[in-house]
Amino acid sequence: MGEATGPRLGTSVRRRRRALDLTLADVAAGTGLSVPFLSQIENDRARPSMRSLQLIADALDTTAVQLLAASENPRRVDVVRAEDEPGLASARAEVAGATSRVRPLVRGHHQLHALEFTGDHDGRREFHHRNDELMYVADGAAEVEAEGQIHRLGRGDTLYLSGGVRHCWRATTPGTRVLLVAVAEHIEATADPHR
Repeated sequence: MGEATGPRLGTSVRRRRRALDLTLADVAAGTGLSVPFLSQIENDRARPSMRSLQLIADALDTTAVQLLAASENPRRVDVVRAEDEPGLASARAEVAGATSRVRPLVRGHHQLHALEFTGDHDGRREFHHRNDELMYVADGAAEVEAEGQIHRLGRGDTLYLSGGVRHCWRATTPGTRVLLVAVAEHIEATADPHR
């Protein structure tokens, strides 16, 4: 059975910050977030939005997905129930009171990551992953810009991106739900010899 609590990000954020020999003030300067808020996150008294977690990850030279993965113990067999994990709200959702969320579908540090995005998503943020990624639109519609082309995806459509392809995406209809599955950054995937 899954646990009813969300990921305990504080420990993974603190561990990464200390490994880089940074102070909370250093991270605050790099993110624009306040030292008290960062302290609350590290002590699991505040839950960051996905946007705040991305800012923290950038300042700590890592990714939000890696911080989420490091916050959970890996399990050989794990069921993640929809009602168990509320996920992280997007920054826009916090402001507008909407229900935009990002929810980890694989807990712990594994060879793949899977996330569920529900609702609006900041289409301005560019992503660049070391390894391959698959995007599946479970509900609604999304628009992805990759290698100078716009790809419009509807319910049931998938988009495959090879490692190294810079891309950004956004939901284009209310209630959009997108699943992203990617080979983890710490895995050294072998290149396709035919590329």
